[in-house]
Amino acid sequence: MTEANSAVRSFRMPSKALTPFFVLTFAITWGLIGIYIFWPDWSAATFGSISGSHPIFFLATWSPAIVALALVLFYSGVTGLRAFLLRLFLWRCPRGWVIFILMGIPLIFMTGSLFKGGPLLAPAPADGIGVFVIVLFMMLFLGPVEEFGWRGVAQPLLQRHMAPIWAGTIIGAAWGVWHLPAFFLSGTVFGGWNFLPFFIGNVTLAVLITPILNQTRGSLLLPILFHWQLINPFWPDAQPYDTWILVGIAAIVVWWNRDSLFTRKSAVITVIPSEDRSGR
Repeated sequence: MTEANSAVRSFRMPSKALTPFFVLTFAITWGLIGIYIFWPDWSAATFGSISGSHPIFFLATWSPAIVALALVLFYSGVTGLRAFLLRLFLWRCPRGWVIFILMGIPLIFMTGSLFKGGPLLAPAPADGIGVFVIVLFMMLFLGPVEEFGWRGVAQPLLQRHMAPIWAGTIIGAAWGVWHLPAFFLSGTVFGGWNFLPFFIGNVTLAVLITPILNQTRGSLLLPILFHWQLINPFWPDAQPYDTWILVGIAAIVVWWNRDSLFTRKSAVITVIPSEDRSGR
């Protein structure tokens, strides 16, 4: 084997990596949160009361990224990890997606809140708007980090075997069920939500992110920004109306992108960019 062929091969991640990705991702998150569900008193006394800012909650949230980065290191080493992270710098996409992320998502939350009889923006905390800004940047390092796993590894691997619409639906369903234990924690925002609209919303969002992922040739940046907007503390709580609005938008997006969503011809199947043009 030549040195060039060896370099190409070292960047490949096989489809079988999907199994450890899902198993380990669920095991870490459900295991950590399960401790607080089944042994709440002992957990609170040992590790402190759980909340959205607790280190264990962060670790449970980061599990898709932790597993994804571990798999990249396992199959491709540090060089492959560096190539994988370069996907953060893929930013070119149709202008409509940028407008949707920056302006469309806030409008969805505002409209949903109005249907709910709520405000256009989340009420400012007593400590001032500076707290919102701090939380906003903290949120960047919470939920959006998941995208290294869901869209960084799992979706490209699934798209090797099925059309993007079905890959996105499966990722969305897994993404929704993965959150389930958090709904049993009273110390987090999930404790006050209904799971079914949230689950439908996760599937819907995963379908919406799918054309963004594929039209940016595997960008991690755009899905991260998309996710960040979803948990922006400035936007009001619009559950469940935001979900139903998103379902309607997703239906339009699927119809508009039906040629690419229902075929694999433009699907991103590369996890680790390399000289390998087969996309493995």
